[in-house]
Amino acid sequence: MTRIIAFVNQKGGVAKTTSTVNVGAGLVKHGKTVLLVDLDPQGNLTTSLGLKEYDSENTMYEILTDQLSVNEAIVKADGGYDVIPAYISLSGAELELSSQPGRELVLKEALQPIVKLYDYILIDCPPSLGLLTLNGLTAAKEIFIFCKADFLALNGMSQLLKTVKIVQKRLNPVLEITGIVVTFYDQRKIHNRDVLASIEKYFKNSLFETKIRNNVALAEAPADGKDIYQHKADSNGAEDYTALCLEVIKQETECKQ
Repeated sequence: MTRIIAFVNQKGGVAKTTSTVNVGAGLVKHGKTVLLVDLDPQGNLTTSLGLKEYDSENTMYEILTDQLSVNEAIVKADGGYDVIPAYISLSGAELELSSQPGRELVLKEALQPIVKLYDYILIDCPPSLGLLTLNGLTAAKEIFIFCKADFLALNGMSQLLKTVKIVQKRLNPVLEITGIVVTFYDQRKIHNRDVLASIEKYFKNSLFETKIRNNVALAEAPADGKDIYQHKADSNGAEDYTALCLEVIKQETECKQ
């Protein structure tokens, strides 16, 4: 069964897009078929993979505004995963969809023809709680939340959790938070360890054991238009995302037991 996972946090700068790309790349290395969906008008996922100059008329905007089928927008990326790109034009989709009945369901309906083609569909949601993010949460079955190892990022999770509860109640009752990932982690810093302890206290059952450490290679890879495995496969970043992917795959085994 296809796992459709929304990668979310209403706060930017928490490595959400970096994680969407590199979890997808890591899963491909374990033999999984993966589609990465860029649902952010900033198009950072698209740019991170060197797809910025790709045909900007075959994107998520055209899919959501019913100008294009999902099959026509899929790009085959060098890392072995497929991508639905996004550009700044996507920022207009919220306004265009706002008056439509069932506006929160547009992405879910658009993805239906290709869902069974993939083991994983990973949705990179915008760093906000607007209509695009609601579409991501309604289309998904699972949520991975990314939390930077500082207290401000931790405090910001409360509004996100409220939104998730509303979506579960009104739009998508099968939606679950199945993973929380701590990013920018440095074990040497007391502050980082304190934040981790707080997350463990409240979200122990959802927290992944793997922490994504500070790593220069993870910052460099998007400038190179590559995932971390293409950019520097022997880096701490690649090591961390490999460990995280193994935990993600392990979840499937645990669900079957």
